[in-house]
Amino acid sequence: MPSSHRIACLVVPLFPLAARLRSEPELLDEAVAVLAGSGNGARVVAATRRARRHGIRPGLTLSQARARLPRLIARARDAVCEGAAQEALLDVAESLSPRVEDAGDGLAYLDADGLDRHYPGAEPERDFARSLVHAADRGAGLPVRVGVAGSKLAARMAAAQPRSPTVVAAGREADFLAPLPLAQLTPQAKTLDTLERWGVRTVGELARLPRAEVVSRLGPVGQELQSIAQGLDPRPLVPRPAPPSFVEGLALEWPLVQIEPFVFVSRAALERLTQRMAGQGLACQRLELALELEPDGRHDRSLTLPAPTRDVKTLVTLLRLDLEAHPPGAPIVAFRLTAHPDAPRRAQLSLFGPAALSPEKLATTLARLFALLGDDRVGSPRPVDDHRPERFALVPFAPPPPPPERRPPSPGRGLLSVRVLRPAVALEVLTEDDAGPDVAGARPVELRATVSDDAGRKIRIEGPVRIASGPWTLEEAWWTPEPAERDYWDVELVRGGLYRIYRDRRSRSWYVDGIYD
Repeated sequence: MPSSHRIACLVVPLFPLAARLRSEPELLDEAVAVLAGSGNGARVVAATRRARRHGIRPGLTLSQARARLPRLIARARDAVCEGAAQEALLDVAESLSPRVEDAGDGLAYLDADGLDRHYPGAEPERDFARSLVHAADRGAGLPVRVGVAGSKLAARMAAAQPRSPTVVAAGREADFLAPLPLAQLTPQAKTLDTLERWGVRTVGELARLPRAEVVSRLGPVGQELQSIAQGLDPRPLVPRPAPPSFVEGLALEWPLVQIEPFVFVSRAALERLTQRMAGQGLACQRLELALELEPDGRHDRSLTLPAPTRDVKTLVTLLRLDLEAHPPGAPIVAFRLTAHPDAPRRAQLSLFGPAALSPEKLATTLARLFALLGDDRVGSPRPVDDHRPERFALVPFAPPPPPPERRPPSPGRGLLSVRVLRPAVALEVLTEDDAGPDVAGARPVELRATVSDDAGRKIRIEGPVRIASGPWTLEEAWWTPEPAERDYWDVELVRGGLYRIYRDRRSRSWYVDGIYD
């Protein structure tokens, strides 16, 4: 009795060509042929429709193909490119079904049980198959044919029909397979010869043979072949494990010497990577770049992002800055980009409180700052257990969530904040006449210095002192080679301005390290 289990099959015709055109969509309307092998042994394995109209067929050598079409664009088979296309096909299948089997180049099976319930039309299974075709075209850039049936073989044969999608009604798998030649079952050559000597030429003829006789003469192989011929699947779907990473790459037509052309080519690969990760709700946490150099070199780089992101512009910027800092040193002939994903950060929405920071925008901003300033210069400052005010620690920036309700700002009357200058700015100080400039505790009476604000503008600190409070003595780490011995003062100038200054006893120099606001 045929099973009511439903399986969908996705087939990419001319898979090596489809994978190449996915990476180079600008060649879609050109006469292109993909070849396998090298040198004089290279043979055409697939060609575009425009090339086929000029007689380009599989099996031709490159010389024979160019003799028929001199302007033929030739591309070699690219394992990285085809692997990325296969993963993209499986991503499309997994977006609609939880159980997907990787069956090889350009072929995938998925469990279609119950999926037709999401399509309330007159032909729900056909509508589901159409959604697969649309998802593969829009999401992966691959032309697919889809078949739906109760067994893998029936689904694959249905997908091979010229009018796609094709749906084989439940229980009709044996009738659908019956007229097919026996070779479609792909048995071993010895078994095929045996069946042909029996006069069995079609799948239907094998299905009608007595099972006991087939098993006694051919053993387990014959039993399995007859089950498949009857529309049954002796082997269930083998779901593939979730991929730990996403890979895109391409073998270049000619070597690239400059970084900018390579970044332009890699941008399309990054766009495909982020699109695949977005389909699974993931973002890039770490990006690896593997370059093949001319003639036999390699250049590998790894970029760790401060937070997961899918922003292509940010990834391109990080890639460019890293290559500029670490040039490959030889022409690039092929590349592979590997994105290690992680779940993006989520923002908790609030009905009454202020809006939270967008995790995607925050990750993008931090990644750009990391690229421009360096990993050790981006973060959130924290005080440390130290007496020197300039000491601080840098921790990863992780802002707390906003309060659940908006709070009015506190009055804060009489409070001052200090803008710490790092490093402290050298200061020219005149002290009281009754104390020499090198005497500890000498009261400052006039200041002269030039500092820069956040906008880069020069600010002059000069003039007589109106009020000077101090000194506050700081002595720390006297047992080390670099102890701290300072006298701190808070001074207000006659013309306005409140500053924190100190005198280093060891160097006998004055510095300004804070401006009160």
